[in-house]
Amino acid sequence: MEYKGKILEVKNLNVSFQTPKGVVPAAKDVSFELYAGQTLGLVGESGSGKSVTALSLMRLLPSFNCSLSGELLLHNAESPNPVRLDELPDGAMRKVRGRRIGMIFQEPMSSLNPVFRCGDQVSEALRLHLQLNADEARKLTLQWFEKVKLPDPGRVFRSYPHQLSGGQKQRVMIAMAMCCNPALLIADEPTTALDVTVQKAVLDLIRDLQQDTGAACLFISHDLGVISEIAQQVAVMHEGQIAEKGAVTQMLSAPQHPYTKGLLACRPPLNRRLRRLPVISDFTDGADTAPLPENTMSREEELTKAAELSRHPPILQVHKLAVSYPGRPPVHAVKSVDFQVHPGEVLGLVGESGCGKTTLGRALLRLTEAQSGEVLFRGENLLQLPPKRMLEVRKEVQIIFQDPYASLNPRFRIGKAIMEPMRLHGLRQTEEQCKATVVGLLQTVGLSEAQFDRFPHELSGGQRQRACIARALAVEPSLLICDESVSALDVSVQAQVLNLLQQLREARNLTMIFISHDLSVIRQISDRILVMKDGEIVESGFTAEVCNQPKSPYTQQLLEAVPGRAF
Repeated sequence: MEYKGKILEVKNLNVSFQTPKGVVPAAKDVSFELYAGQTLGLVGESGSGKSVTALSLMRLLPSFNCSLSGELLLHNAESPNPVRLDELPDGAMRKVRGRRIGMIFQEPMSSLNPVFRCGDQVSEALRLHLQLNADEARKLTLQWFEKVKLPDPGRVFRSYPHQLSGGQKQRVMIAMAMCCNPALLIADEPTTALDVTVQKAVLDLIRDLQQDTGAACLFISHDLGVISEIAQQVAVMHEGQIAEKGAVTQMLSAPQHPYTKGLLACRPPLNRRLRRLPVISDFTDGADTAPLPENTMSREEELTKAAELSRHPPILQVHKLAVSYPGRPPVHAVKSVDFQVHPGEVLGLVGESGCGKTTLGRALLRLTEAQSGEVLFRGENLLQLPPKRMLEVRKEVQIIFQDPYASLNPRFRIGKAIMEPMRLHGLRQTEEQCKATVVGLLQTVGLSEAQFDRFPHELSGGQRQRACIARALAVEPSLLICDESVSALDVSVQAQVLNLLQQLREARNLTMIFISHDLSVIRQISDRILVMKDGEIVESGFTAEVCNQPKSPYTQQLLEAVPGRAF
């Protein structure tokens, strides 16, 4: 079915939540229209009201503490009168979800039922909305798995969600959202957790399917670079309101609102390295100025600094490191890897999910046991140390994980979580000394003393990651391993954390291994870079050289897949 004309109309949408501390507005007078074949990008930071707007359209907000006003109109070519989504009874709304409005959620693992096979979950939607029998639904599901370019559709049909990669799970979700040919597709951060190459493939897929059906698409993201790849129109949300709206090309080339200018500026550029990434407050606090030209490091300065650091004797040397996981056949996650890290430098380790970079980072600290090789830290082979000595080394080598919420004990207040490694290593004797040090660390990472007694769930994602950085710094390490430590953050918070790590590096002469799938982030923070694929290092060199003149076809592919390279 092909759609024509206006599909969606949102008029003065207001959403608020009743909390113990009073009424919290989440969306304020939000209005926009969507036409067949058009993609509207809804962009903003976490908490700006993007997802609340999408969930309002699907009527998935909790009724017990949420109030909604305004008009949500879904138009239908077969009827002159649009459907008022905000007034539909629950039974009628269930028929709209999936059939006339499809939705792709941010996290496919939590969106797919873990106890049902993927094929059965898509078939269920087809049988429910299109009244197909089991054989017809199975046949159409396999056709959709081919459409979304899943390898071996029959195997995917029989697979449970945990047996698929992140990109494959997201493709299953796209098939489920599109299989009933909805007039409107809502994509809520569908590529945030994906590698740049998988992200590009998913964006291309959504665009192709949309062109086939003529469906309208509401695409939600915190990254204007991603929006530039798929949308024609964009609406920027800030504190529940639409701050600016217009054509993507105009918005990205000549933004008017200070918040939009800040969102654009805080994305790490791929073609140069900045001394300090701009943050949104640089624009919204009245300055409203672009970064100064001298904020950009020259290529010669970059290379000179990196070369100078490489002349020092290495603090860490890795020889022929190999890590395998049991299986039939065994999975060789890291294959005979060699590299070294010099004092004071940041070594970037980049590659797609499954390339072995996280396994490599964990193997350095013996959090994952290696099968062979050497990891020499200041001359000691960590792979042969007894447990007591290894515990002492972990004071010198700390790791910051990707998910700050999973890294913090939900029952410990932030102050206690930071104190714990200090007590373990006997760095402070009295409670007063411990607390004073922790408060100082909180202030160092941009938090306040008020956060000392807060639980992890009471902090934002960016604040939790800062608390994890403070905990890692509490034992005064020499080497910091950052494992995808900014990949789950908004681009604005990401800029703040990258600036913080850069400041800490200079103030404390920290050495870092920075693991990421995002080359623009690696470009901003690292001096040298290792590109990893299928457990092997396929390219290495100074960051400025690798990013500007990549030798490996795989590195070229990673660079070409970075969204919004033109902006």
